[in-house]
Amino acid sequence: MSVLIKGGRVVTASDSFVGDVLVEGERIAAVGDVSGASADTVLDASGKLVLPGAVDPHTHLDMPFGGTTTIDDVTSGHEAAVFGGTTCHVDFCIQGKGQSFADALGDWHGKREGKALIDMGYHIAVTDLSTHGRLEELASLPEQGITSYKLFMAYKGALQVDDETLFRTMQVAADTGALVMVHAENGDAIDVLVKEALAAGNTAPVWHARTRPPETEGEATNRAIQLARVAGCPLYVVHVSCQEAIEPIALARGKGWDVWGETCTQYFFIDETFLERPDFEGAKFVYTPPPRAKPNQEALWRAVRRDELSAISTDHCAFLWDGQKTMGRNDFSKIPNGGPGLENRLHLIHHFGVGEGRITLTRMVELLCTNPAKLFGLYPRKGTIAPGSDADLVIFDPAKPKTIRAADQHSKTDYNLYEGTNVKGDVETVLVRGTVVVRDGELRVEPGYGQFVERARFGEELHRETAPSAR
Repeated sequence: MSVLIKGGRVVTASDSFVGDVLVEGERIAAVGDVSGASADTVLDASGKLVLPGAVDPHTHLDMPFGGTTTIDDVTSGHEAAVFGGTTCHVDFCIQGKGQSFADALGDWHGKREGKALIDMGYHIAVTDLSTHGRLEELASLPEQGITSYKLFMAYKGALQVDDETLFRTMQVAADTGALVMVHAENGDAIDVLVKEALAAGNTAPVWHARTRPPETEGEATNRAIQLARVAGCPLYVVHVSCQEAIEPIALARGKGWDVWGETCTQYFFIDETFLERPDFEGAKFVYTPPPRAKPNQEALWRAVRRDELSAISTDHCAFLWDGQKTMGRNDFSKIPNGGPGLENRLHLIHHFGVGEGRITLTRMVELLCTNPAKLFGLYPRKGTIAPGSDADLVIFDPAKPKTIRAADQHSKTDYNLYEGTNVKGDVETVLVRGTVVVRDGELRVEPGYGQFVERARFGEELHRETAPSAR
Protein backbone atom coordinates (compact mmCIF):
# COMPACT_ATOMS: atom_id res chain seq x y z
CA MET A 1 0.00 0.00 0.00
CA SER A 2 1.11 3.56 -0.68
CA VAL A 3 0.05 6.87 0.84
CA LEU A 4 0.67 10.38 -0.47
CA ILE A 5 0.36 13.27 2.00
CA LYS A 6 0.08 16.43 -0.06
CA GLY A 7 0.68 20.09 0.62
CA GLY A 8 1.30 20.13 4.35
CA ARG A 9 4.00 21.95 6.27
CA VAL A 10 6.56 19.23 6.90
CA VAL A 11 8.37 19.86 10.17
CA THR A 12 11.50 18.09 11.39
CA ALA A 13 14.05 19.01 14.05
CA SER A 14 15.98 21.03 11.46
CA ASP A 15 13.53 22.04 8.71
CA SER A 16 10.05 23.41 8.13
CA PHE A 17 8.73 23.61 4.56
CA VAL A 18 5.58 23.05 2.54
CA GLY A 19 5.84 19.81 0.63
CA ASP A 20 4.65 16.25 0.15
CA VAL A 21 5.45 12.95 1.80
CA LEU A 22 5.22 9.70 -0.18
CA VAL A 23 4.89 6.45 1.76
CA GLU A 24 5.41 3.03 0.22
CA GLY A 25 4.71 0.07 2.45
CA GLU A 26 5.94 0.78 5.98
CA ARG A 27 8.48 3.44 5.11
CA ILE A 28 8.85 6.93 3.79
CA ALA A 29 9.89 6.82 0.13
CA ALA A 30 10.26 10.51 -0.68
CA VAL A 31 9.87 13.94 0.87
CA GLY A 32 9.48 17.29 -0.87
CA ASP A 33 8.19 17.65 -4.41
CA VAL A 34 6.75 14.31 -5.48
CA SER A 35 4.59 15.67 -8.30
CA GLY A 36 3.53 12.94 -10.64
CA ALA A 37 3.59 10.26 -7.96
CA SER A 38 0.46 8.19 -7.52
CA ALA A 39 -0.68 6.39 -4.37
CA ASP A 40 -3.45 4.14 -3.15
CA THR A 41 -4.45 6.77 -0.59
CA VAL A 42 -4.05 10.54 -0.95
CA LEU A 43 -4.36 12.75 2.14
CA ASP A 44 -4.69 16.50 1.70
CA ALA A 45 -2.68 18.24 4.44
CA SER A 46 -3.04 21.79 3.12
CA GLY A 47 -2.90 24.24 6.02
CA LYS A 48 -1.84 21.44 8.39
CA LEU A 49 1.43 20.37 9.95
CA VAL A 50 3.00 17.05 9.01
CA LEU A 51 5.05 15.93 12.01
CA PRO A 52 7.09 12.84 12.82
CA GLY A 53 5.19 10.56 15.15
CA ALA A 54 6.06 11.59 18.69
CA VAL A 55 8.25 9.29 20.79
CA ASP A 56 7.57 9.08 24.52
CA PRO A 57 10.61 7.69 26.35
CA HIS A 58 8.96 7.44 29.78
CA THR A 59 5.71 5.55 30.44
CA HIS A 60 4.34 3.00 32.91
CA LEU A 61 1.62 0.74 31.52
CA ASP A 62 0.17 -2.21 33.44
CA MET A 63 2.69 -1.63 36.24
CA PRO A 64 2.19 -2.90 39.81
CA PHE A 65 3.01 -0.14 42.29
CA GLY A 66 1.99 0.88 45.80
CA GLY A 67 -0.33 -2.05 46.38
CA THR A 68 -2.23 -1.62 43.12
CA THR A 69 -1.62 -1.57 39.34
CA THR A 70 -1.75 1.33 36.90
CA ILE A 71 -5.17 1.52 35.31
CA ASP A 72 -3.99 1.66 31.69
CA ASP A 73 -2.86 -1.58 30.11
CA VAL A 74 -0.95 -1.59 26.83
CA THR A 75 -4.07 -1.28 24.66
CA SER A 76 -5.73 1.60 26.51
CA GLY A 77 -2.38 3.34 26.97
CA HIS A 78 -1.65 3.05 23.27
CA GLU A 79 -5.07 4.36 22.34
CA ALA A 80 -4.44 7.44 24.49
CA ALA A 81 -0.97 7.80 22.99
CA VAL A 82 -1.93 7.59 19.34
CA PHE A 83 -4.87 9.99 19.63
CA GLY A 84 -2.31 12.42 21.03
CA GLY A 85 0.15 11.92 18.16
CA THR A 86 2.54 9.51 19.89
CA THR A 87 3.43 6.56 17.66
CA CYS A 88 6.22 4.90 19.65
CA HIS A 89 7.18 4.75 23.31
CA VAL A 90 9.60 3.03 25.66
CA ASP A 91 8.02 1.53 28.76
CA PHE A 92 9.68 0.26 31.95
CA CYS A 93 10.16 -3.41 32.69
CA ILE A 94 10.57 -3.60 36.47
CA GLN A 95 12.84 -6.35 37.83
CA GLY A 96 11.36 -7.86 40.98
CA LYS A 97 13.55 -8.55 44.00
CA GLY A 98 15.47 -11.77 43.33
CA GLN A 99 14.07 -11.99 39.80
CA SER A 100 16.23 -12.59 36.73
CA PHE A 101 16.10 -9.99 33.99
CA ALA A 102 14.95 -12.69 31.56
CA ASP A 103 11.96 -13.52 33.75
CA ALA A 104 11.12 -9.84 34.20
CA LEU A 105 11.22 -9.27 30.45
CA GLY A 106 9.09 -12.35 29.91
CA ASP A 107 6.46 -10.90 32.23
CA TRP A 108 6.46 -7.56 30.45
CA HIS A 109 6.38 -9.06 26.96
CA GLY A 110 3.34 -10.99 28.14
CA LYS A 111 1.63 -7.69 29.00
CA ARG A 112 2.34 -6.44 25.45
CA GLU A 113 1.73 -9.42 23.18
CA GLY A 114 -1.52 -9.16 21.23
CA LYS A 115 -2.35 -5.80 22.84
CA ALA A 116 -0.09 -3.20 21.21
CA LEU A 117 -1.51 -0.60 18.84
CA ILE A 118 1.74 1.31 18.31
CA ASP A 119 5.42 0.36 18.43
CA MET A 120 7.25 0.12 21.73
CA GLY A 121 10.45 -0.90 23.46
CA TYR A 122 11.52 -1.50 27.06
CA HIS A 123 13.96 -0.03 29.53
CA ILE A 124 15.05 -2.44 32.24
CA ALA A 125 14.56 -1.12 35.78
CA VAL A 126 17.33 -2.63 37.92
CA THR A 127 16.35 -3.32 41.52
CA ASP A 128 18.53 -6.28 42.58
CA LEU A 129 22.06 -7.28 41.57
CA SER A 130 22.69 -9.43 44.66
CA THR A 131 22.27 -12.82 42.96
CA HIS A 132 25.28 -14.41 41.28
CA GLY A 133 25.37 -13.77 37.53
CA ARG A 134 23.10 -10.76 37.51
CA LEU A 135 25.80 -8.37 36.28
CA GLU A 136 26.61 -10.69 33.39
CA GLU A 137 22.93 -11.01 32.53
CA LEU A 138 22.53 -7.24 32.66
CA ALA A 139 25.47 -6.89 30.28
CA SER A 140 23.76 -9.18 27.76
CA LEU A 141 20.57 -7.11 27.46
CA PRO A 142 21.81 -4.68 24.77
CA GLU A 143 22.22 -7.68 22.48
CA GLN A 144 18.44 -8.16 22.88
CA GLY A 145 17.64 -4.55 22.02
CA ILE A 146 17.25 -3.44 25.65
CA THR A 147 19.78 -0.61 25.67
CA SER A 148 18.87 1.49 28.71
CA TYR A 149 19.08 0.73 32.43
CA LYS A 150 16.85 2.58 34.90
CA LEU A 151 17.63 2.96 38.59
CA PHE A 152 15.53 4.50 41.33
CA MET A 153 17.33 6.60 43.94
CA ALA A 154 14.00 6.95 45.81
CA TYR A 155 11.11 4.78 47.09
CA LYS A 156 13.00 3.30 50.05
CA GLY A 157 11.97 -0.25 50.82
CA ALA A 158 10.44 -0.73 47.37
CA LEU A 159 12.39 0.28 44.26
CA GLN A 160 15.30 2.25 45.71
CA VAL A 161 18.83 0.96 45.07
CA ASP A 162 21.96 1.75 47.05
CA ASP A 163 24.91 3.60 45.56
CA GLU A 164 26.85 0.36 45.03
CA THR A 165 24.10 -1.05 42.82
CA LEU A 166 23.85 2.28 41.01
CA PHE A 167 27.59 2.46 40.40
CA ARG A 168 27.98 -1.17 39.34
CA THR A 169 25.16 -0.73 36.82
CA MET A 170 26.89 2.36 35.50
CA GLN A 171 30.09 0.36 35.02
CA VAL A 172 28.19 -2.27 33.05
CA ALA A 173 26.61 0.44 30.92
CA ALA A 174 30.01 1.93 30.17
CA ASP A 175 31.17 -1.47 28.89
CA THR A 176 28.05 -2.40 26.92
CA GLY A 177 26.98 0.84 25.27
CA ALA A 178 23.83 1.26 27.35
CA LEU A 179 22.35 4.50 28.67
CA VAL A 180 21.77 4.80 32.42
CA MET A 181 18.56 6.52 33.53
CA VAL A 182 18.03 7.68 37.09
CA HIS A 183 15.06 8.74 39.14
CA ALA A 184 17.04 11.28 41.13
CA GLU A 185 15.75 11.95 44.64
CA ASN A 186 17.42 11.25 47.97
CA GLY A 187 15.18 8.43 49.14
CA ASP A 188 16.77 8.08 52.57
CA ALA A 189 16.22 11.71 53.49
CA ILE A 190 12.67 11.62 52.09
CA ASP A 191 11.90 8.51 54.16
CA VAL A 192 12.88 10.37 57.35
CA LEU A 193 10.79 13.41 56.41
CA VAL A 194 7.73 11.27 55.59
CA LYS A 195 7.92 9.46 58.94
CA GLU A 196 8.27 12.75 60.80
CA ALA A 197 5.29 14.26 58.99
CA LEU A 198 3.03 11.30 59.71
CA ALA A 199 4.12 11.21 63.36
CA ALA A 200 3.05 14.86 63.62
CA GLY A 201 -0.38 14.04 62.19
CA ASN A 202 0.25 15.58 58.77
CA THR A 203 -1.58 13.24 56.40
CA ALA A 204 -3.00 15.45 53.62
CA PRO A 205 -1.82 15.20 49.98
CA VAL A 206 0.17 18.45 50.17
CA TRP A 207 2.63 16.70 52.48
CA HIS A 208 3.71 14.59 49.54
CA ALA A 209 5.46 17.71 48.25
CA ARG A 210 6.57 19.05 51.64
CA THR A 211 8.43 15.81 52.41
CA ARG A 212 10.16 15.77 49.01
CA PRO A 213 11.79 19.23 48.88
CA PRO A 214 13.62 20.23 45.69
CA GLU A 215 16.99 19.98 47.44
CA THR A 216 16.52 16.19 47.65
CA GLU A 217 16.18 16.12 43.86
CA GLY A 218 19.13 18.43 43.31
CA GLU A 219 21.43 16.43 45.62
CA ALA A 220 20.58 13.09 43.98
CA THR A 221 20.95 14.56 40.48
CA ASN A 222 24.44 15.82 41.28
CA ARG A 223 25.39 12.52 42.95
CA ALA A 224 24.29 10.53 39.91
CA ILE A 225 26.20 12.84 37.56
CA GLN A 226 29.42 12.50 39.54
CA LEU A 227 29.13 8.70 39.79
CA ALA A 228 28.43 8.43 36.07
CA ARG A 229 31.51 10.55 35.41
CA VAL A 230 33.64 8.14 37.44
CA ALA A 231 32.08 5.07 35.77
CA GLY A 232 32.43 6.60 32.31
CA CYS A 233 28.82 6.00 31.25
CA PRO A 234 26.24 8.29 29.63
CA LEU A 235 23.50 9.47 32.00
CA TYR A 236 19.90 10.51 31.44
CA VAL A 237 18.06 12.14 34.37
CA VAL A 238 14.31 11.55 34.16
CA HIS A 239 11.42 13.88 35.09
CA VAL A 240 13.44 16.93 36.16
CA SER A 241 11.06 19.23 38.03
CA CYS A 242 13.01 22.11 39.55
CA GLN A 243 15.88 24.57 39.30
CA GLU A 244 17.89 22.61 41.88
CA ALA A 245 18.08 19.66 39.47
CA ILE A 246 18.48 21.74 36.30
CA GLU A 247 21.63 23.39 37.63
CA PRO A 248 23.90 20.32 37.95
CA ILE A 249 22.72 19.03 34.55
CA ALA A 250 23.43 22.39 32.91
CA LEU A 251 26.85 22.51 34.57
CA ALA A 252 27.73 18.99 33.35
CA ARG A 253 26.54 19.71 29.82
CA GLY A 254 28.51 22.93 29.79
CA LYS A 255 31.61 20.86 30.51
CA GLY A 256 30.82 18.54 27.63
CA TRP A 257 29.94 15.54 29.81
CA ASP A 258 27.60 12.84 28.53
CA VAL A 259 24.60 13.96 30.59
CA TRP A 260 21.07 14.62 29.41
CA GLY A 261 17.86 15.49 31.18
CA GLU A 262 14.15 15.31 30.48
CA THR A 263 11.22 17.04 32.03
CA CYS A 264 7.53 16.12 31.77
CA THR A 265 4.51 18.02 30.52
CA GLN A 266 2.91 18.35 33.95
CA TYR A 267 5.80 20.29 35.47
CA PHE A 268 5.17 23.22 33.08
CA PHE A 269 1.56 23.66 34.18
CA ILE A 270 0.86 22.27 37.65
CA ASP A 271 2.35 23.79 40.80
CA GLU A 272 2.36 22.70 44.42
CA THR A 273 -0.85 24.57 45.26
CA PHE A 274 -2.83 21.96 43.26
CA LEU A 275 -2.06 19.49 46.06
CA GLU A 276 -4.04 21.70 48.48
CA ARG A 277 -7.35 21.31 46.64
CA PRO A 278 -10.15 20.33 49.02
CA ASP A 279 -12.07 17.05 49.33
CA PHE A 280 -8.95 15.01 48.61
CA GLU A 281 -8.82 16.29 45.02
CA GLY A 282 -5.18 17.20 45.67
CA ALA A 283 -4.40 13.47 45.46
CA LYS A 284 -4.87 13.66 41.69
CA PHE A 285 -1.60 15.59 41.55
CA VAL A 286 0.47 13.21 43.67
CA TYR A 287 3.30 12.07 41.43
CA THR A 288 7.04 11.99 41.92
CA PRO A 289 8.89 14.32 41.94
CA PRO A 290 5.95 16.39 43.16
CA PRO A 291 4.61 19.59 41.65
CA ARG A 292 6.95 22.44 42.56
CA ALA A 293 6.64 26.14 43.33
CA LYS A 294 5.43 28.06 40.28
CA PRO A 295 8.73 29.88 39.47
CA ASN A 296 10.17 26.52 38.45
CA GLN A 297 7.85 26.47 35.42
CA GLU A 298 9.65 29.32 33.71
CA ALA A 299 12.98 27.75 34.66
CA LEU A 300 11.93 24.59 32.83
CA TRP A 301 10.87 26.48 29.69
CA ARG A 302 14.22 28.25 29.75
CA ALA A 303 16.03 24.93 30.19
CA VAL A 304 14.36 23.30 27.18
CA ARG A 305 15.10 26.37 25.05
CA ARG A 306 18.78 26.22 25.99
CA ASP A 307 19.03 22.43 25.62
CA GLU A 308 19.90 22.11 29.28
CA LEU A 309 16.99 19.68 29.16
CA SER A 310 16.73 17.74 25.93
CA ALA A 311 13.40 15.89 25.95
CA ILE A 312 9.83 16.17 27.21
CA SER A 313 8.14 12.94 28.25
CA THR A 314 4.88 12.24 30.09
CA ASP A 315 5.82 9.72 32.83
CA HIS A 316 2.31 8.41 32.17
CA CYS A 317 1.48 6.40 35.28
CA ALA A 318 -2.29 6.50 35.51
CA PHE A 319 -4.46 5.48 38.45
CA LEU A 320 -8.12 6.00 39.20
CA TRP A 321 -8.76 8.84 41.60
CA ASP A 322 -11.76 7.05 43.04
CA GLY A 323 -10.63 3.64 44.24
CA GLN A 324 -6.88 3.86 43.79
CA LYS A 325 -5.71 7.34 44.80
CA THR A 326 -8.23 7.18 47.64
CA MET A 327 -6.20 4.34 49.20
CA GLY A 328 -4.23 7.16 50.80
CA ARG A 329 -7.12 9.28 52.03
CA ASN A 330 -5.82 9.15 55.62
CA ASP A 331 -2.11 8.82 54.81
CA PHE A 332 -0.49 10.72 51.93
CA SER A 333 2.33 8.15 51.74
CA LYS A 334 -0.20 5.52 50.63
CA ILE A 335 -1.50 7.53 47.67
CA PRO A 336 -0.27 5.74 44.52
CA ASN A 337 2.33 8.02 42.92
CA GLY A 338 1.66 8.88 39.30
CA GLY A 339 -0.49 10.81 36.88
CA PRO A 340 -1.91 10.42 33.37
CA GLY A 341 -0.68 12.41 30.40
CA LEU A 342 0.05 10.30 27.29
CA GLU A 343 -2.72 11.87 25.24
CA ASN A 344 -2.09 15.59 25.77
CA ARG A 345 1.66 16.18 25.53
CA LEU A 346 1.57 17.43 21.92
CA HIS A 347 -1.57 19.52 22.49
CA LEU A 348 -0.05 21.36 25.44
CA ILE A 349 3.51 21.83 24.20
CA HIS A 350 2.26 23.05 20.82
CA HIS A 351 -0.19 25.56 22.30
CA PHE A 352 1.79 26.90 25.26
CA GLY A 353 5.25 26.30 23.83
CA VAL A 354 5.01 27.11 20.12
CA GLY A 355 1.77 29.09 20.16
CA GLU A 356 2.92 31.39 22.94
CA GLY A 357 6.42 31.86 21.53
CA ARG A 358 8.41 29.92 24.12
CA ILE A 359 9.89 27.44 21.62
CA THR A 360 9.90 27.03 17.85
CA LEU A 361 8.11 24.34 15.85
CA THR A 362 11.40 22.65 15.02
CA ARG A 363 12.44 22.66 18.69
CA MET A 364 9.10 21.09 19.60
CA VAL A 365 9.78 18.26 17.17
CA GLU A 366 13.29 17.90 18.57
CA LEU A 367 11.98 17.64 22.14
CA LEU A 368 9.03 15.33 21.47
CA CYS A 369 10.27 13.22 18.58
CA THR A 370 13.88 13.40 17.45
CA ASN A 371 15.88 13.67 20.67
CA PRO A 372 14.00 10.82 22.39
CA ALA A 373 14.56 8.67 19.30
CA LYS A 374 18.27 9.53 19.17
CA LEU A 375 18.91 9.06 22.89
CA PHE A 376 17.13 5.72 23.05
CA GLY A 377 18.43 3.99 19.94
CA LEU A 378 15.39 4.48 17.71
CA TYR A 379 16.77 7.03 15.25
CA PRO A 380 16.55 7.39 12.26
CA ARG A 381 13.94 4.64 12.04
CA LYS A 382 11.77 6.77 14.34
CA GLY A 383 11.69 10.46 15.22
CA THR A 384 12.12 12.10 11.84
CA ILE A 385 10.64 12.45 8.34
CA ALA A 386 13.19 11.18 5.85
CA PRO A 387 13.43 8.56 3.09
CA GLY A 388 13.96 5.15 4.67
CA SER A 389 12.47 6.07 8.04
CA ASP A 390 9.36 4.34 9.31
CA ALA A 391 6.25 6.14 8.07
CA ASP A 392 5.18 7.23 11.56
CA LEU A 393 3.46 10.50 10.70
CA VAL A 394 0.99 12.91 12.27
CA ILE A 395 -1.20 15.36 10.38
CA PHE A 396 -1.87 18.08 12.94
CA ASP A 397 -4.31 20.94 12.51
CA PRO A 398 -2.67 23.91 14.32
CA ALA A 399 -5.84 26.00 14.21
CA LYS A 400 -8.39 23.49 15.49
CA PRO A 401 -9.66 24.37 18.99
CA LYS A 402 -9.80 21.67 21.64
CA THR A 403 -10.89 21.59 25.26
CA ILE A 404 -9.11 18.91 27.26
CA ARG A 405 -11.59 16.85 29.27
CA ALA A 406 -11.48 13.51 31.03
CA ALA A 407 -14.85 12.71 29.44
CA ASP A 408 -13.23 12.76 25.98
CA GLN A 409 -9.93 11.02 26.74
CA HIS A 410 -8.93 7.46 25.82
CA SER A 411 -7.10 6.57 29.03
CA LYS A 412 -9.11 4.47 31.49
CA THR A 413 -8.44 6.89 34.34
CA ASP A 414 -11.31 8.97 35.72
CA TYR A 415 -9.65 12.38 35.66
CA ASN A 416 -7.32 14.55 33.59
CA LEU A 417 -4.54 16.69 35.05
CA TYR A 418 -5.44 19.50 32.62
CA GLU A 419 -9.24 19.37 32.91
CA GLY A 420 -10.92 22.27 31.09
CA THR A 421 -7.76 23.63 29.46
CA ASN A 422 -8.45 25.21 26.08
CA VAL A 423 -5.80 24.74 23.41
CA LYS A 424 -5.47 25.47 19.72
CA GLY A 425 -4.24 22.51 17.69
CA ASP A 426 -5.37 18.89 17.44
CA VAL A 427 -4.38 15.61 15.85
CA GLU A 428 -6.26 14.83 12.63
CA THR A 429 -4.61 11.72 11.16
CA VAL A 430 -1.91 9.36 12.44
CA LEU A 431 0.09 6.77 10.51
CA VAL A 432 2.19 4.05 12.13
CA ARG A 433 4.53 2.29 9.72
CA GLY A 434 2.49 3.48 6.75
CA THR A 435 -0.89 2.36 8.06
CA VAL A 436 -3.54 4.93 8.92
CA VAL A 437 -4.18 4.21 12.60
CA VAL A 438 -6.30 7.25 13.49
CA ARG A 439 -8.44 9.32 11.15
CA ASP A 440 -11.55 11.42 11.67
CA GLY A 441 -11.60 10.59 15.37
CA GLU A 442 -11.66 6.83 14.78
CA LEU A 443 -9.16 4.11 15.65
CA ARG A 444 -8.50 2.02 12.54
CA VAL A 445 -6.35 -0.89 13.71
CA GLU A 446 -6.83 -3.76 16.12
CA PRO A 447 -4.70 -4.64 19.16
CA GLY A 448 -1.67 -6.57 18.02
CA TYR A 449 -0.74 -4.19 15.20
CA GLY A 450 2.03 -2.57 17.25
CA GLN A 451 5.48 -4.14 17.27
CA PHE A 452 8.29 -4.52 19.77
CA VAL A 453 11.33 -2.53 18.62
CA GLU A 454 14.84 -3.68 19.46
CA ARG A 455 16.83 -0.50 20.01
CA ALA A 456 20.40 0.35 19.05
CA ARG A 457 23.12 0.92 21.63
CA PHE A 458 23.63 4.46 22.86
CA GLY A 459 25.10 6.70 20.16
CA GLU A 460 24.44 4.19 17.37
CA GLU A 461 21.72 4.45 14.74
CA LEU A 462 18.91 1.99 14.16
CA HIS A 463 18.59 1.14 10.47
CA ARG A 464 16.47 -1.35 8.64
CA GLU A 465 18.38 -3.76 6.41
CA THR A 466 17.27 -1.90 3.31
CA ALA A 467 15.86 1.54 2.73
CA PRO A 468 14.37 3.12 -0.40
CA SER A 469 16.35 5.92 -1.95
CA ALA A 470 15.13 9.48 -2.18
CA ARG A 471 13.28 10.40 -5.33
